[in-house]
Amino acid sequence: MSVAPRPVRKTVKDYIRSIPDFPHEGIIFRDVTTLFADARGFRMAVDQLLAPYAGMRIDKVVGLEARGFILGGAVAHQLSTGFVPIRKRGKLPGAVLSQAYSLEYGEAVMEIHDNAIAPGERVLIVDDLLATGGTAEAGITLCRRLGAEVVGTAFVVDLPELGGRRVLEAAGVDVHVLCEFEGD
Repeated sequence: MSVAPRPVRKTVKDYIRSIPDFPHEGIIFRDVTTLFADARGFRMAVDQLLAPYAGMRIDKVVGLEARGFILGGAVAHQLSTGFVPIRKRGKLPGAVLSQAYSLEYGEAVMEIHDNAIAPGERVLIVDDLLATGGTAEAGITLCRRLGAEVVGTAFVVDLPELGGRRVLEAAGVDVHVLCEFEGD
């Protein structure tokens, strides 16, 4: 009698496609759209992103443009809480707060509606990838400017060599990541 082999259990990292030389030569792009396209992978990622925060009071989940909208919306749904987008400059109608941050070659600006979070609300910031930490740090600053308490940040991928975790931890924020890719 033969025994069927056990199925190999995938991790979140197994669903992420690596694309060499995109968007520039020497860069390996970590593509989470393959994770989103697989029902099991996507569910696994959402469940793991919210796991450390389950049972905590979270008033809003904040998603960073653009893949943070996909993940953040799903996490907010699972936590039965509201969702707030932080967008690139000029994408939100109405009154906004703006925060500039540094990029590798220049500067960018993120914005949030000026009434999206009430003072004292507890927020979780979600995005797909943590690299240098600049975008997430701008998001933390915007939330704090509105009087929010940032209870944590959650990312699918960390690129540890770029130092983003250190930046966010220096800002006094918990960092939760599902997987790491070295050498990026």
